[in-house]
This record gives sequence, structure tokens and C-alpha cells, in this order.
Amino acid sequence: MSDYRSSNIELEEPPRRGFAPLPPAAPEPPETPLDAGSQALSDALRSSFSIVRILMVVLVLVFIFSGVFTVKEQERAIVLRLGKPVGEGEKALLGPGLHLSWPYPIGEYIKVSISGLQKLRSTSGWYPTTPEMELAGTEPFPGPTLNPAADGYAQTADGNIIHTRTDLTYRIKDPVRYLFNFANAPATIQNALDDALLQTAARFNVDDILTRNVIGFQEAVTKRVKELVEQEQNLGIEVGQCVVQSIPPRQVKDAFASVLKAEVTRNKVLNDARSYENQILSRASADAQGRLSRAESERVQLVNEVQSQAERFKVLLPQFQANPQLFVQQRIAETMSHVLTNVQDKILVPEAAPGQQLELRYNLNRELPKPKTEETPR
Repeated sequence: MSDYRSSNIELEEPPRRGFAPLPPAAPEPPETPLDAGSQALSDALRSSFSIVRILMVVLVLVFIFSGVFTVKEQERAIVLRLGKPVGEGEKALLGPGLHLSWPYPIGEYIKVSISGLQKLRSTSGWYPTTPEMELAGTEPFPGPTLNPAADGYAQTADGNIIHTRTDLTYRIKDPVRYLFNFANAPATIQNALDDALLQTAARFNVDDILTRNVIGFQEAVTKRVKELVEQEQNLGIEVGQCVVQSIPPRQVKDAFASVLKAEVTRNKVLNDARSYENQILSRASADAQGRLSRAESERVQLVNEVQSQAERFKVLLPQFQANPQLFVQQRIAETMSHVLTNVQDKILVPEAAPGQQLELRYNLNRELPKPKTEETPR
């Protein structure tokens, strides 16, 4: 008796009620043997597909890890996903270290320097030139007249025209506000710098801008820039230094030079006159002070002398009242001793009694002078 499982007889299943009978399965085609060329081509294609799969995996890994980036110590980064920052406010800022972002176009990252200084230059009031010309110390030919279509300029408060430009340095204080509150923050700062330069120039006279008050004009431009970018527009930056350079129009450079030379000469003459005035006043003041000091000293000395004499008179008054004649003789002797200082002997002759004469004899020389002996020549 043969096994049912090993039997090759196909049993037909009874047709299901409500369903059409299935068609018989098609027999498998017999395998045809491949030649050597076809076999080699099949193996090569199989190897190529393997290499392609490996390359695709590598490309996928490279694509994924291309979003890895490093933020330095003086930088901050913001990750964007589909054009929007990931996080809000300070949470959107990534600090120093290694970070991961989805590659472009799914995501991207923006690095912002928080300690480095950014630089901008306003040339709206300057004539056209190139950095190469400035390094070489040359400039384009000015032409006979000012060309408003090409030459920038600023108008001063007294109706004059000058060329002026400024270099601004600033630091980004709020990267989120700097990047996302404005479509182009550097362009906004540039516009504010141009506006501050031209507006401030319209409030100063040409002499103040070029010579008299250069520092004041520069400080006024810096103040106006700070008002625009920090208070009114709130760009999230901190303004550093603003250096302004101003020159007269090149077409009238010689005329301005002559005026400046005359101004310098005038100031020199005025300064010399003021210096001489100060010297004379100082000398007169010192002389007056010296005379006042000497007069005060003499006054004090005279007052002290009078007071001393008054005190002495008060002391001698009782003596005079006690013996007037003796007091008078003592005073006369004292006075003669002061007056006749070179006289060896001083003799006081008393007054004669009424009706009598006094005989006074003086010994002019105490010893007779010795005669000079003539020396006999040898």
C-alpha cells in the first residue's frame, strides 16, 4: 500500500459553492543552463549592486553626520529646522562644544561671534575710490565739478559741502534679536550709520567739522548711531568706536587750504597776543603784589617802632619828671654818641651861669707827630 503523501496523484477539490473553480497552476519553465559570459555578467552585476548598497549606506551616514558642528568659546550658534530656530530666546543659543543638526535642506545652523568686533564703513558722503587706491596713496581725478551721481557728499549747517565718512565697530550683544528680528541686520546698521553721519553733518558748521571741533563732531555721530541702533531699532548690538574722517571737496581743495592757512595765522597771532597779555598782567600783578607786601611790611615795622618808642617814652617819663636836667644831659650824650661815631673823645660842655663866660680848650693832638727822617741813599 503506497503512502498518500508520496503519491503524485493530484486530488481535485470539490468546487466551492458560490465560487468559480480556480484554473490549474502553470508548470514552472525548465531551467536553462547559462553560458560563461552570462554567468560573469550576472556575478558582476551582483557585486556592483553590493557596492552600490554600501555606498548608499555610507552616503546616508555622511549626510546624517554632516550636521555635526563645533561652536568655539567666543561663539554662539542657532539651529534652524525648516527655516525656524529650534527653541526660543536664550534657549535657542548653543554654547561652546560639539552639536548636531539636521543637514540642509532639512536644517542648518548659524554661528555668531559674541566677542569679536564687527566693522562697517559709511561712504555715502565720500567720493568713489577703491582699497587699492587708498593703499597706494592715490585717488581718482576729481574732475572740474562735483558729480552728484557718483560723488557722495554731506551738507553742513552753514550751507557748505564736504566729503565725510566713518568706520564703525560694534559687538553682537543679542544674537537672536540680531538674526531674526531683521531680515538683514548689517544692512539696517549700515542705513543707520549713513543717516547718523549725514544728519549730524547738517547740524555742524564746516569749520567745526574740519578743524575747530573735530572730536565734538565725531562724538555727536557716535551718539546718534547709538540712539538709532540701540534704542529706536533695538538691533541687539553694542556700538564700540566710531571714527570719522572729513575733508573739503577736492575741486576747491586749494581754496580751503588758503582759508585754513589764514585761520592758522590768525590763531597764532591771537595766541601770541594773549600770551603777551598774560605775561604783562602776570608781571604787573606780581609787581603790585610785591609793592603791597613791602608797604605792608614797612607799615608793620613803622607801627611797631612807634609802639616801641611810645612804650620807651612811658618808661622814661618818670625819670624825666624826677630830674629833668640830668635826663637831658644823658639824652644829649647818647645822641652825640650815635651822631659822632668817628670822634674818639666826646666832651659835653655845661651851660654857663648867668653873667659868666666859659673857657673851653681842646687838645687837638695828644702826641706831636714825629718828623720824617730822610733815608740816605746807599
